[in-house]
Amino acid sequence: MAIQQHDWSLQRKGVIDQERHRERVKEAIRKNLDSIVANESIILSDGRKTVKVPIRSLDEYKFRFDYHKRKHVGQGDGHSKVGDVIAREAQPGNGKGQGGSGPAGDAAGQEYYETEVNIDDIAALIFEDLQLPFLEERAKKAVPARTTRFTEIRRTGALSNLDKRRSVIENLKRNAVERGRAQVGGFKKEDLRFKSWEEDTRFESNAVVLAMMDVSGSMGEFKKYIARSFYFWMVRFLRTRYDNVEIVFISHHTEAKEVTEEQFFTQGESGGTVVSSAYKLALDIIEKRYPPQQWNIYPFHFSDGDNYYSDNDEAVRLADKLITTCNLFGYGEIGDEGGASYRRSSGALLSIFKEHLKHQARFIGVRIDSKEDVYPALKEFFGARHHIKG
Repeated sequence: MAIQQHDWSLQRKGVIDQERHRERVKEAIRKNLDSIVANESIILSDGRKTVKVPIRSLDEYKFRFDYHKRKHVGQGDGHSKVGDVIAREAQPGNGKGQGGSGPAGDAAGQEYYETEVNIDDIAALIFEDLQLPFLEERAKKAVPARTTRFTEIRRTGALSNLDKRRSVIENLKRNAVERGRAQVGGFKKEDLRFKSWEEDTRFESNAVVLAMMDVSGSMGEFKKYIARSFYFWMVRFLRTRYDNVEIVFISHHTEAKEVTEEQFFTQGESGGTVVSSAYKLALDIIEKRYPPQQWNIYPFHFSDGDNYYSDNDEAVRLADKLITTCNLFGYGEIGDEGGASYRRSSGALLSIFKEHLKHQARFIGVRIDSKEDVYPALKEFFGARHHIKG
């Protein structure tokens, strides 16, 4: 009996369309990472695995029912004749929104498609090019960084590792031999195929990251949110990519103290600003617990740059000491939302650092004036860099 041949792709049309849509969503996320990274639904997700995020330039095909029987472009009453103007499309630039009427506004709006996305999928796109820069070999315990690779197919295994495509193929083959028809159905244990994997473990040197945040009274809601957005992704990146990187959390106003992770992300703002207090505490912690001969050390500090004026020289001196002690020192300065009204004066800490530390290759200073600047800051701090000895 001849084996019937079918175009099985027709049976999977819905699955194929869903997969195509998922790829479109993934590409849209990649293009809009700047705005997605600091999205409040992610940063305030409180442990949820999936969140809804608005994505520009993406829409789904769907039916739209006209319950009110409104006339649309190209719809007439049946009595029109050649040359009559049926309708005109709204001209761009006539209103703030889409389809608005009247003289208000002078620019078209943007369309957003809101989709539910797994945070881990977003993290994978954010972290794909990130790494700890200038990572050097250090003594004593090593930090393993594991990746999982599926390497072979077996007849036995856990159902969670079932290879559906190969199992269907085996079922087709067996039915073709036993029944004379290559059709799917009547699965038996012998049809099942399971993916097998192995862990690829490479060893990195010891690493510790010191996260410092200004919690003084001048750090308003927007500035505090931006700092926490950066550290939210930094912590997730370190724990995703490296198994045993240690993270030390330091909050400061006029005084600095080591805090728990929960305190770090929830503490309110108050008091004045003495930046050197944070750097002094960081250096004390390094001296007592993380000797540079054995550890790769990465201090990062976020502030609004408004430091007590008489403390600037001490802050520069201690920052220089951190740079010579550590692999990389990163400083992020946060302005007012939008940055238009923020005074970019020579008294701001970033300007002082850039003037006095400009010859230091391992100092990275960034400026953040909007939520869209958080992702570039991550790439600036954790982008690939050539190894520098010493």
